[in-house]
This record gives sequence, structure tokens and C-alpha cells, in this order.
Amino acid sequence: MAALPTVDDVARLAQVSRQTVSNVLNSPDIVRPGTRDRVLRAIGELGYRPHASARRLRAGTSSTIGIRLHPMRNGISGSVLDRYLHALTEAADARGMRVSLFVADDVDDEIRHYERLRDGADVDAIVLTATEYDDPRIAWLARERIPFVAFGRPWGAETDDDPTRLWVDVDGQAGVHQATRHLLGRGLTRIGYLGWPAGSGTGDDRRRGWETAMADADTGVDLTRLTFTAEDVVADARASIEALVRDGVGPSTGSGHRPSTGSGHRLEGLVCASDSLALGAMMAVREAGFPHFPVIGFDNTPVASAVGLSSVDQRLGDVADATVELLMGATGSRVRPHGDVGDGPRHRLVTPELVVRRSSHLAE
Repeated sequence: MAALPTVDDVARLAQVSRQTVSNVLNSPDIVRPGTRDRVLRAIGELGYRPHASARRLRAGTSSTIGIRLHPMRNGISGSVLDRYLHALTEAADARGMRVSLFVADDVDDEIRHYERLRDGADVDAIVLTATEYDDPRIAWLARERIPFVAFGRPWGAETDDDPTRLWVDVDGQAGVHQATRHLLGRGLTRIGYLGWPAGSGTGDDRRRGWETAMADADTGVDLTRLTFTAEDVVADARASIEALVRDGVGPSTGSGHRPSTGSGHRLEGLVCASDSLALGAMMAVREAGFPHFPVIGFDNTPVASAVGLSSVDQRLGDVADATVELLMGATGSRVRPHGDVGDGPRHRLVTPELVVRRSSHLAE
């Protein structure tokens, strides 16, 4: 078996000193751009990987990122975090980092875990998820000067230039706007929105995407009559849409027919804040005899793919890559000190992508 490439091999190929290679790996900002690029090309050509254990011993770091594993509320939208964790682990591994999971009972318990991990030097940084308005976890981590990145905006305190509150998020407003524009482009005007109860930063952001698309289209419909809410549970969404059908507000399409834009007050399509809501809605309209009524979800879960549900994909691989880059810089091999991001970005807002599936639940 061929020997693994060493730092000396990289130095010879790049025609630099061993120390220069070390500087590129550990303190890239102090190396001239041309030299740094030459070393990085040599690393890529040779497939060199720094020895993580040796680096940890030298640097006194754990080379570990901590993240809480939240309870799975349901098997549909709950899979989004699983996919993100998988992508984050791959992105971290490419930089010689590990991801350590822990569980917590609530936010206060999560902060206590942060404190123990910090005191035991068990992690170099924290990634937090499921951010809320005025999130106490963000305030604590910033105050304690622990390097962290939030997956989700620091709602209520989001600024683009604060180096102590780094975040990456998916542009939910843009994603729902895409979905709504897609249905508007099919000649529909009475497109409803099924979202979560008000007060969720992510949910409110997604709803704004529907509102702006509908306002831009100037359809003349009263948006308040097209807005519906349910908890993020398939059964709750199903019951909500079943009630609309009973009240005569539900779908305007009959079996095998195209939607009619002159259908009075009935809905002609539905955009949802999640795949859980969309699946419940789709079940309700199909059972009511409207198999071609268009429904679009958000998250592009495996369930959406399996049942042919159009959905907004969050591009979680890009989110994970951005998370690691915010923590470590574009080429660094260690977590940067809290607030030390130089001229680099303080946040990343990933634009999602609508995945359209021409299956029986969409209007022909």
C-alpha cells in the first residue's frame, strides 16, 4: 500500500518550506496569496490530510464541534435536521474536524451543556439550530465568547455585520416566493397559504414570500381569506383543509378537470410552510375528490419525493459548507477565536430551489 503523503511532500511539490505549509494550514492569513494558492494546489494534487490527533496535541484544541440533537417531532420535517447533521459531519471531516452530538431537555439545559463542554475543553465551537426570537442561547454564547454559528437567523437581533453572532440560514421567503410564482405562472390566482401559527421567525419569513408574490401579481384577492394555519403535524394540516372543504372554501377543481380562475371564493392552489403541512393538505384534497389540486411543500423531504410532492429544497449541503466556513474561514484548519473573522462574511443566506414534480396531485 502506498505511503500517505506528508507535509514534506507538500513542501517539495509547492517549492516552499515545511513551515510555510504549516502556516497555510493553521494561519493562512499570514501567507501571501500566491504562495498560499500554490500550497493549496499541492495539497489537493497529493490528497494530503493533516494528522488530526497530532494537531490537537500541538494546538491544545479538541478539533470538535458540538451540536444539540433535538427530539424528532415527526418523521417528515424532522428529517431535515438529520440531513443537515450528515452534511455538517462531512464538511467538518474535510477540515479535520469532528462533530459531537448531545441531547438536552430544554434551552436552559442546553446552555448548561455548553458550559460543561467549554469547561472541559471538549469542543472548539458550537453550532445551534432551531433559533427563536431573542434566543437566550445566542446571547449566552456571545457573552461567554465561545465560537459559534447559528443555523437560523438570530431573530430579533439579526445584523449583517456583527462578528460575534455568526449565522447561516435558508432564505425561506425566497423559496416560498418561487413556489407561489410557479402556481401564478400556471394561470391561478386564488393561491392559499398554509403555515404555522404566528410567532415563529422561520414561519413568518416563509409566509412573507407568499404575501409578496401575491401582492406583486396584483390578483385583487383578499389575502386574509387565503391564509390558514396548523401545527406542523400531518393530521392537523389534514383536519384544517378538511374543514375548508366542508365550509365551501376548499379546492375549486373537480376530478380530472383543470382549475378555473373564475371559481368565486374557492382555492385554486396551496403553498405550505413545510412538507408535513403539504402532505396533510394533499391527503385532504384527494379524499375530497380533487386529485389534481396543486399543493407545494417546503423542505424537499424523502417523503415529498416518494409521493410526488413538489417542494422547496433547502440545499443543506451548501448550508453545512457555509457553517464550517464561518467557523474556520475559507481555508483554515482550526476554529477561529470568537469574533475574529477579519474581513470575511458574518452570515450566509442560502437561496433554496423549487423542485417541481409533475405527479397526479398537480394540475395537468
